[in-house]
Amino acid sequence: MTVDVTLEAAKLAMLKTAAWQSFYMVSISALLTAILGIPLGVLLVIFRPGHILANRPAQAALGVAVNALRSIPFPIFIVFVIPLTRLIVGTSLGPKGVVVPLTLAATVFMARLTESALLEVPKGVVEAAQACGAGRWEIVWRVLLPEARSGLILAVTIMVVTLISYSAMAGAVGGGGLGDLAIRYGYQRYQTDVMVVTVLLLLIVVQLTQNLGDWLARRFSRR
Repeated sequence: MTVDVTLEAAKLAMLKTAAWQSFYMVSISALLTAILGIPLGVLLVIFRPGHILANRPAQAALGVAVNALRSIPFPIFIVFVIPLTRLIVGTSLGPKGVVVPLTLAATVFMARLTESALLEVPKGVVEAAQACGAGRWEIVWRVLLPEARSGLILAVTIMVVTLISYSAMAGAVGGGGLGDLAIRYGYQRYQTDVMVVTVLLLLIVVQLTQNLGDWLARRFSRR
């Protein structure tokens, strides 16, 4: 009986540690991804032919770079950027070592989501702002981003859910977190209860994140 109690306490401690590691990875990566991905998405839009800062070569170069990074499966991408990860944070293992590949992989994804949201803004709104004498960056800050904020909130929500999925996959390559716990104990050691609890926890977090994002999108919609 004492052994069973000790074992369950050990599992609970491992679950708490893994949950904290996943929270650390996702929260830091989500913040960095929003900071990098949204401006990159803005550039993809305003560099388009006919837009406020049209630059076809720059838009094409950015598009190729984004598509190239998006085409690499995430488990391979983690290994691919190991030298860069070690250069930036000093290690490629654990939650700290996963933040860099998580951020880079999600940034290009966020850029495309941002681009899609901004392209939903009617051209007439932008043209009206130009007719009123608004500058290029004033149009970005006071027209494009406010008009697309509902779509941007949904984009951030999708990005966070994707990061949760990526962080679980990162467990397969020593990233820690709930994915690592599910693989090492739930799968390799046949502890079904650990696997079930881990999957349920991930499902709950994803559902709560999606529900919150949907509510915020409706709350701040301009339509």
